[in-house]
Amino acid sequence: MFDPDELEEIREAKAEWEDETLGPTLDRFGERKEEFTTDTGGNVVKRLYTPDDADVDYDEDVGFPGEKPYTRGVYPTMHRGRLWTMRQYAGFGTAAETNERFRYLIDNGSSGLSLAFDLPTQMGYDSDAMMAAGEVGKSGVAIDSLHDMETVFDGIDLGEVSTSMTINAPAAVLLAMYVALGDKQGVPREELRGTIQNDIMKEYIARNLYIFPPEPSMRLITDIFEFCAAETPKFNTISISGYHIREAGSTAAQEVAFTLGNGIQYVEAAVDAGLDVDDFAPQLSFFFNAHNNILEEVAKFRAARRMWAKIMEERFGAENPKSMQLKFHTQTGGSTLTAQQVENNVVRVAYQALAAVLGGTQSLHTNGKDEALSLPTEKSVRTALRTQQILAHESGAADTIDPLAGSYYVEALTDDIEDEAFDLLDEVDERGGMLDAVKNQWVQREIQDVAYERQREIEEGERVIVGVNEYQVDEEPTVEVQEVSEEEEQKQVESLDARKDDRDEEAVEAALEDIRAAANGDENLLPLIVTAVKAYATVGEICGVLREEFGEYEPGMA
Repeated sequence: MFDPDELEEIREAKAEWEDETLGPTLDRFGERKEEFTTDTGGNVVKRLYTPDDADVDYDEDVGFPGEKPYTRGVYPTMHRGRLWTMRQYAGFGTAAETNERFRYLIDNGSSGLSLAFDLPTQMGYDSDAMMAAGEVGKSGVAIDSLHDMETVFDGIDLGEVSTSMTINAPAAVLLAMYVALGDKQGVPREELRGTIQNDIMKEYIARNLYIFPPEPSMRLITDIFEFCAAETPKFNTISISGYHIREAGSTAAQEVAFTLGNGIQYVEAAVDAGLDVDDFAPQLSFFFNAHNNILEEVAKFRAARRMWAKIMEERFGAENPKSMQLKFHTQTGGSTLTAQQVENNVVRVAYQALAAVLGGTQSLHTNGKDEALSLPTEKSVRTALRTQQILAHESGAADTIDPLAGSYYVEALTDDIEDEAFDLLDEVDERGGMLDAVKNQWVQREIQDVAYERQREIEEGERVIVGVNEYQVDEEPTVEVQEVSEEEEQKQVESLDARKDDRDEEAVEAALEDIRAAANGDENLLPLIVTAVKAYATVGEICGVLREEFGEYEPGMA
């Protein structure tokens, strides 16, 4: 953006400033520390940034919102036209309790619902399974059958809400339940809006909530791509998640690289299955973390958009502009929350939410201050939602598009993150692609190395965590926590038993056998799973059939 003569003049002026103005001040006072780095330690932060550090080509590197390279946003008006979707994660105990929380959020202005599932549901077990004992309803809502989904959304029109479901290995089953419920409500399938996470790669990398080996898992994902392209075109078929990669300890650049690497793996699987990239790619979405370093996070989001546009056009030959647009949801950083001085978490979440908005997110979840201790209480959820509303209506952060563009530091940092992330993707390709790099544990080791170093810095006081290793207090106030009782678990099991007693067992068995047959062929499984859930076949029964036919994944298996 600057001609060579101007840049040379700036370099000379900077050298003069360093000698005549900066030097005497450093000699007398010094600086707070010898070296400053970005939040994840991936980049050294210079003392001063000038045009010489951010000599970008405006058309090629920055551009305009809604046009390639999408650095400034995927839509022409961004938040001036429509605010981001304000989602609040909910789901705990019974379906009836979750329905109550959803109604509360809608009444308080939430524009999107985000459904959390308990551990048994995420692992494809019913609430009466031996493996589920003690975990029913603890980390999210227990969903055993379509009856539970009906209860969760009782009185809520699926045609009026957008719902995000954090589910991966059994994603096909929970999506089928949502589609079946829409059918029962009379909502046309093409009007259903929302997202399923459906990102099994990040489970192998960071969370370990997988069921099936990679190959059949990829088959389920591509079946979903094909089904939704034809049946639910407004529903995002996958939320390729960097969130949990960052929660596991990665740097910002690793979060971008490994997330986009997973995206590449899914696109390749779909193309290999015979799908046209421009038929399914517009329904892909992403899910990123927002941490405390505001400027690094903004640069991360801008770099990710620019990278995905290049990848889709140059690597996969996408022609539809929507195939190149990286649309993403953001959640504030759970791993940054502290059990000590929990009120400080309100401030952390607000800054992280600001970074997401300045970075152009399409939807946002703000964590409750107490999530380092338990499921969030109703009061803390309201505060988290109000944080977004204050940001939207009082801060001015959403009044102009990409307001930090042109900042010498932000543009330089955007370039740095992009360069580092592409270098990591090159190494992934050298290792045979993301799937092989994950199977061989290379990705996991790269993240673990960073996480170890960060923890060492905290323990040795090199990295300040307010209220943890600096600015502690002797006593902590009593904090109200949300708990799920054993009685509620028993109620869920009794409800499941009652539903099984009421259903047509012959219809259930026939539907499960159709799924079994299709699992051994190449027929799309989604229509058959929809039929099964409409007969009130359970998550555990459907996943049980697929376990028998596909097998279960063990780390290190080929």
